[in-house]
Amino acid sequence: MNKRLYAMAMSVMLLAGCGGLAASPEEVRVQQQVSEADLIAVQQAVDTFKAETSVLPIKTTEHDTNVYIKYLLDFQKIVPKHVASIPDNAYERGGIYQYVLYNVEKDPTVKLVDLHAAERIREINLRVLVQKYPAFDEKVAPYIYTLDYEKMGLDELTVPSPYSTTHLPIVVTTTGEPIVDYRIDFQRFIDEGIIEAAPGDDLQQLVAQQMNVLPAYSVPYTVDENENVIFMYDGQ
Repeated sequence: MNKRLYAMAMSVMLLAGCGGLAASPEEVRVQQQVSEADLIAVQQAVDTFKAETSVLPIKTTEHDTNVYIKYLLDFQKIVPKHVASIPDNAYERGGIYQYVLYNVEKDPTVKLVDLHAAERIREINLRVLVQKYPAFDEKVAPYIYTLDYEKMGLDELTVPSPYSTTHLPIVVTTTGEPIVDYRIDFQRFIDEGIIEAAPGDDLQQLVAQQMNVLPAYSVPYTVDENENVIFMYDGQ
C-alpha cells in the first residue's frame, strides 16, 4: 500500500472520530442541520481574526491534503473572542460537519464537509490496510472502478448525499483511493439548471463555489457534449 493512501487512511480516521457519545434524537437533529446563521457568524469571526492577525484561524495539515479538506477551521482561535460558541453541528461538538475554509488565497470562505463520507472511506481504508489492495470490480472511467465488496468482506457502503435524499456510491481510483461518486447529484444540478457547465469545466469546483457543503473526498468531474456528467481525467 502506498504512503499516500496510508496517510489518507489515517487522516480520515481522525476526521471521522466524531460523535463518540450517544446523542438524543433532538441532539442528532441539531447536529445534522446546516445553519446559515452559524455560517455567517463563523465567517464574520474568521474575517475579524484575519483583519487583526493577518493570518487565518486554521489547523496545520499535510502538504498534499486535498484542497476541500485541507484548511480545517481552528475554533480555539476564534471562540469566544470572535464568536460566542462552536456551532452545534460542528465536529468539535459531536456534529457531522467539519468547518473548513475554501478559496483561501483569494476569498477565504467558511464551508462545511459532511463527515459521513469520511466514516465510510475509513471503513474501506481499514480493510485495504489489512488486505494490502482494494478489490476492483467494474471499470466506470479510465481510472475509476467500482469496488467488489464481497471480496473485501464488506457489505456495500454508500454515503448519504449532503445535497439530497440520495445515497451515493463509493468507487475507487486505480491508485487505491476510495472516493464518493457525486454523479447523481451533479447530474441533477445540471438538469435543473442549478449549475451551468461546458465540456472541460470542473463541476467539483463549480459546486464548491455555490454550495455550503463541499463535494469532498472525490475527484473532478465535467460534462460531455450532451451535458451528461462524467469523471474528468487526463486527456479529457
